Amino acid sequence: MEDTTSSGVGVLDKAAMVLSALEAGPATLAQLVSSTGLARPTAHRLAVALEYHRMVARDMQGRFILGPRLQELASSAGEDRLLSAAMPVLIALRDHSKESTQLYRRQGDVRICVAASERKMGLRDSIPVGATLSMKAGSAAQVLLAWEEPDRLHRGLYGASFNATMLSQVRRRGWAQSVGEREPGVASVSAPVRGPSGRVLAAISISGPIERMGRQPGRQHGPSVVAAANRLSDFLRTVEDVEL
Repeated sequence: MEDTTSSGVGVLDKAAMVLSALEAGPATLAQLVSSTGLARPTAHRLAVALEYHRMVARDMQGRFILGPRLQELASSAGEDRLLSAAMPVLIALRDHSKESTQLYRRQGDVRICVAASERKMGLRDSIPVGATLSMKAGSAAQVLLAWEEPDRLHRGLYGASFNATMLSQVRRRGWAQSVGEREPGVASVSAPVRGPSGRVLAAISISGPIERMGRQPGRQHGPSVVAAANRLSDFLRTVEDVEL
């Protein structure tokens, strides 16, 4: 009979045992050893490796707990819902602002344009779907970093065109702006799209030439970009409530 408890890849099976054990709550190393049946050095090595990848973390008492990366992956599983709702919102924002609109998601050290609606005519700031952009510059990068955990936020600031004070302003206002930060002559405004848990899943943006958007584009476009982001966030929350 086939062993359904084993995938045939021993290290993955053991890592899954550690994660399953932590599903019950915080655990010391001794408790992990007891609940998984793994040898103490093996349990410790796996827990520390999973901690490195943020699938495991530590609580205030130093016990192992499930890490933030698992929630991020679960949120990403709902990306199809986000994309299905994004285009009508991006088009409406484009028509209101008369500028190109985009939706970005963070992937490691970069951000990716996962949806876009181009300005119908005149000078455009064309960013195709699938484009990979830096997390070190631009209003969307600011938004995707501003609400991160403190250690991740500070790592993200290394070499960035913005600083901690600017990200504090982003959190207070609810939107970010950049003027010639990512690319000379281009301005943009972005706001966070949040999942049902409140975590920032994406950034919705408008972008265009500085001569059209001005040196303080957030003053004009901030409220409309925030409203568009809130519409997407509300949609994701409504879908979650219906499913529950």
